[in-house]
Amino acid sequence: MRALVSQQSPPYAELKDDVPDPEPLSNQALVDVRAFSLNRGETRRLQTLDAGTVTGWDLAGTVRRAAADGSGPAEGARVVGLVPQGAWAESAAVHTEWLAELPETVPFEAAATLPVAGLTALFALEIGGFVLDKRVLITGASGGVGRFAIQLAKMAGAHVTGICRRTEGIVELGADEVAQEIDLEGPTYDVVIDAVGGPVLGDGIRRVKPGGTVISFASTITDPVSYPTRELFARAPGARVYGLYVFSELEHRRSGSADLRRLADLVADRGLDPQIDLTLSWSEAGRAIEALLDRRVNGKAVLIVD
Repeated sequence: MRALVSQQSPPYAELKDDVPDPEPLSNQALVDVRAFSLNRGETRRLQTLDAGTVTGWDLAGTVRRAAADGSGPAEGARVVGLVPQGAWAESAAVHTEWLAELPETVPFEAAATLPVAGLTALFALEIGGFVLDKRVLITGASGGVGRFAIQLAKMAGAHVTGICRRTEGIVELGADEVAQEIDLEGPTYDVVIDAVGGPVLGDGIRRVKPGGTVISFASTITDPVSYPTRELFARAPGARVYGLYVFSELEHRRSGSADLRRLADLVADRGLDPQIDLTLSWSEAGRAIEALLDRRVNGKAVLIVD
């Protein structure tokens, strides 16, 4: 089959024609991939992988062969799913617990944005708890997860503050306030969702409310996190910092199918906008990878398997 495989020189991936086909386990469906989205985490690690590795997490397509154990969608079903590795290919073996059927009105391109970014935003808000009439701070708000988190938090009735360098369009997504940095003299927040790390995460910890939750899911800035310790234990007693890694979260929850379907239904109802900024053929993957690494993508980048 054809697949995008890793290489050590820019753009760190190339299309190959002779990659071995996946061999599904009994609880995996074989999916013909029609589209997949790129996440910054998987693109940043491309050059560290062994040459020829098929990576990729998010995918959307049709079931070529249903799981042998009878679980999951039937042959021919339109689906969205995720894998720990192997989505950047013509076909992928996907655990049925991480696979959901798509409404007919949701295009494959839109569906492909949902697994990692959409589920991370959804899980972060669930971890944060009931947010109706509460303050939610979202850093990295212009990224894929941030844009989903703003919309989902607003649907839940939260007062949303977005922090990002590129602020265009963030208010239109539903943010009540937007800024380029956290105001350390400003309000405190019931929930802080951080995509940045480093000093930004430190500032977020300094502005969490007593009993609130800080959810950290990425490290755009790899610098160590520091903050005056009294800002947490004395100023915000009972607050917690939660590390969210979507694959570990899915293993803990045992299934992501229902949550993927929830997100897909929201897209079908036009309540959730995937915010696709770049769509290309996978033959032009290099352009998309470079744009993502250079931070020229506002939202999601999607590649079409054509």
